[in-house]
Amino acid sequence: MVASSQAVSHTSLPTPNSGVSKGAQISAPLTLSQLAIVKSTAPILKENGEKITSLFYGNMIEHHPELHHIFNQTGQVTGAQPRALAGAVFAYASYVDDLGKLQTLVERIAHKHVSLTIQPEQYSIVGKYLIEAVATVLGDAVTPEVADAWTAAYAALADIFIKREKQLYDSHKDWTGWRRFKIQKKVEESSEITSFYLVAEDGQPLPNFKPGQYISLHVSIPEFGYMQPRQYSLSDAPHGDYYRISVKKESGRDLGPRGWVSNVLHENYKEGDVVELTHPTGEFFVDPVTDDTAPIVLLSAGVGVTPMISILNSLVATHSNRPISWIHGTRSSELQAFKEHIQSTCNKSPNLTSTVFNSHVTKTDVKGVDYQFDGRMDLKKLHQSSVLFLDNRRTQYYVCGPTNFMNDVRRYLITDGVTSERVHVEVFGVGDGE
Repeated sequence: MVASSQAVSHTSLPTPNSGVSKGAQISAPLTLSQLAIVKSTAPILKENGEKITSLFYGNMIEHHPELHHIFNQTGQVTGAQPRALAGAVFAYASYVDDLGKLQTLVERIAHKHVSLTIQPEQYSIVGKYLIEAVATVLGDAVTPEVADAWTAAYAALADIFIKREKQLYDSHKDWTGWRRFKIQKKVEESSEITSFYLVAEDGQPLPNFKPGQYISLHVSIPEFGYMQPRQYSLSDAPHGDYYRISVKKESGRDLGPRGWVSNVLHENYKEGDVVELTHPTGEFFVDPVTDDTAPIVLLSAGVGVTPMISILNSLVATHSNRPISWIHGTRSSELQAFKEHIQSTCNKSPNLTSTVFNSHVTKTDVKGVDYQFDGRMDLKKLHQSSVLFLDNRRTQYYVCGPTNFMNDVRRYLITDGVTSERVHVEVFGVGDGE
């Protein structure tokens, strides 16, 4: 409900997989004067954004405690959620007349909203408390004209998301809410990452998903007293009888709410226990059945490996002949998930090459087998043609890991001439990680 990440305003309805068309023009209900007011207030909103959004969240949750089950409590306590929404409001005000600049974010938010089962009527709740928070923080600066302009702008913004999300819900057919799954088995992939194999309690076949997509998972957190959702990338190729997620356990409860869901999953949930999932979704994916022969480069660090494994396994399962470059950064071999699986897959797939950067090499690690480079990932050390395929203008790059890592990789690729539309980035949570 436009309260989890960046946001954009309403124009024409985006078509599936297209987001908002570049250069679209604002239509009713915004008038030209309202449009001008929204843009002119952008600097004020930027200066007061976190005050506004913090007040908004506090007031809304106080009067609608049922929304605790939707909003990520980690983001509330750490301040990541208000910061994200503050950036969203500023971006919306800045680009309200040029939605093409926010196209990717529109699609990302719509998919996340659907994964959390956001409903149309909840947008009015968000709008009420957001506009009230703006008025409270800005005081006399919010004239009747400003209030009317922002009320119209929010209504238009909500409309575009409601319509896009309806398209996504309709595409999910008979599964549009929380569905009960049993944990069939748990498998340790590293010292901190465990895979959960999940089967539907009702025994019905599972819909396919696009490799790279995620599910939302609902669990009860005793410390909170209510359910909490988290998004987890599916970490295997699609199967008709199970889904797999691979979850990193954050170290210690001293992190506060950060990592509580992962700790609960690792410590409290056993094989045979039940969790709730929503239909797989997400705009970060690869179509493994395409006839495209362009190289594909998968770059990950830490638990960012999870969507990459799904993509890799899917490409291998469909016998894709695309050149695939697997590039991963790990803090140590002990922490590296799917290590043996990658090595085995490389041995069987001549179109696949693997490069591992290991920050803490031990005496038992063998260079050329367990890792290729010591230290953090440095793309300058890689062969620019045979590993990064920078000389091929059709190469697609998929990146997942900590925010700083993704920003560095993206910056390097674009500086070396890769167009931004060929660099696909998966952002966990609100961008700060989970």
